[in-house]
Amino acid sequence: MITGQNYIGNKHSAKGNKTYKTFNPQLNIENKTLFTEATAQEIDEAVQLASEAFKTFRYFSGKKKASFLNAIADEILALEDELIKTYCMESGLPEGRAKGERGRTVFQLRSFADFVNEGSWVEASIDTAQQDREPLPKPDLRKLLIPIGPVVVFGASNFPLAYSTAGGDTAAALAAGCPVIVKSHPMHAGTGELVASAIIKAAEKTGMPNGVFSNLNSSGIQVGTQLVQHPGV
Repeated sequence: MITGQNYIGNKHSAKGNKTYKTFNPQLNIENKTLFTEATAQEIDEAVQLASEAFKTFRYFSGKKKASFLNAIADEILALEDELIKTYCMESGLPEGRAKGERGRTVFQLRSFADFVNEGSWVEASIDTAQQDREPLPKPDLRKLLIPIGPVVVFGASNFPLAYSTAGGDTAAALAAGCPVIVKSHPMHAGTGELVASAIIKAAEKTGMPNGVFSNLNSSGIQVGTQLVQHPGV
């Protein structure tokens, strides 16, 4: 069900007084749901939760993160016709395009799940020391890729699923061990909220920390500006 509220971690939140609606280009009318813009306080709360989640999420095994990503894919499919109808209503795109993009989104999530479970993405290398090397001893050098912390993802206007709430950017960040805060695109905020609900359900089912994902509404640039300038991301 679409509420028009933000997701601050696992909970709905609507503390602001500024609202907006999506538009149905097929009927040339506004859709009924009012979406509440995220406030500065809600942005801070989302970032704080993400920072706390990162303390544990960054150390989760590839297997555990893979189960999360696969669960997201499962929950997106479980939305069935509600997701497809909302996608078409907000984008004006045909049903075939919606189902195709849903399939692509699920494929991306499962591909990242397989990749992170396999483990080679960290590119671990060990260059052992040579104490007797001349003219100077060679130190022991070890390297691997690590998660960097909370990441902000901006939804794309032309791909409501594959390049938005649970698109490739989100899948990659979660696979790496980085919590995600999505700035939902105002043209398909309902589609975004449905997908966000799928991510939250998957997070709860697989034991992810609260704050591993948040979804913030905004019809302008203010929320996005505050997010990219926030010291916590």
